[in-house]
Amino acid sequence: MTTDRPGWLIVERGEAPLVVSIPHAGLDLLHFETAYVDPWLARKDADWRLDELYDFVEPLGATMVRTQLSRSIIDVNRDPSGASLYPGQATTELCPTTTFDGECLYRAGQSPDAAGIDERRRLYFDPYHAALREEVRRLRQRFARVALYDAHSIRSRIPRLFDGELPLFNLGTNSSRSCSPALRAMVAAVLSSSGASCVIDGRFKGGWITRAFGAPADGVEALQMELACRAYMAEPERPTAENWPAPIDEACAEKTHATLKRVVQAILESLA
Repeated sequence: MTTDRPGWLIVERGEAPLVVSIPHAGLDLLHFETAYVDPWLARKDADWRLDELYDFVEPLGATMVRTQLSRSIIDVNRDPSGASLYPGQATTELCPTTTFDGECLYRAGQSPDAAGIDERRRLYFDPYHAALREEVRRLRQRFARVALYDAHSIRSRIPRLFDGELPLFNLGTNSSRSCSPALRAMVAAVLSSSGASCVIDGRFKGGWITRAFGAPADGVEALQMELACRAYMAEPERPTAENWPAPIDEACAEKTHATLKRVVQAILESLA
């Protein structure tokens, strides 16, 4: 049963057996804004303009779940216990204290303590995941199989996180554990046919959302799509407050939009 949701949590219901999650496109820093060294830094690692790129999912009947809050407040795609999803590799925390590039986010003495993290988890993390569970459960009552597609983007070059330049399309299935081999292969084939660079379960294998919800044996397929920002933006070599976020690169975005639409259509066809 639908409960009252906070205003920052957006759920746009569809009737197809697909939920599209966009957890990192939000920009709102709420009352925490003054605690950050620079609001631009706190928004720097957002998944910019993904809601525009995925404007085709509503006409296809998919449900959209997204947040208007910045990931710098709390990252709803991290393990809520605070454990790293990528042991031994650089990453950011549940409540990030640095940018992807390692820049300090908070003014001295302003980063959240354990109690502050617990409160953010309760107020902002838990409602997002409750909404995802509610929508997956609603659709699972009607369909034998449903899919959760977690949409992300990231700058193409971040030496602290990965070497070199990221492929345009990075599909994560938690090393084939969050979705069936058949669906994984089907989406991989669509990406390969696009002619764009792509990788399956490379640097980004899927975050907490993919890992927590993916249960193909129980009829719930989960995939994460991490786009390199140059797939749809005029990405600068080095981001600054003057050039980031960059404008949409219309030619690149048109191609990426078409490929993503084919991916989502393939997922829906596989669930029929």
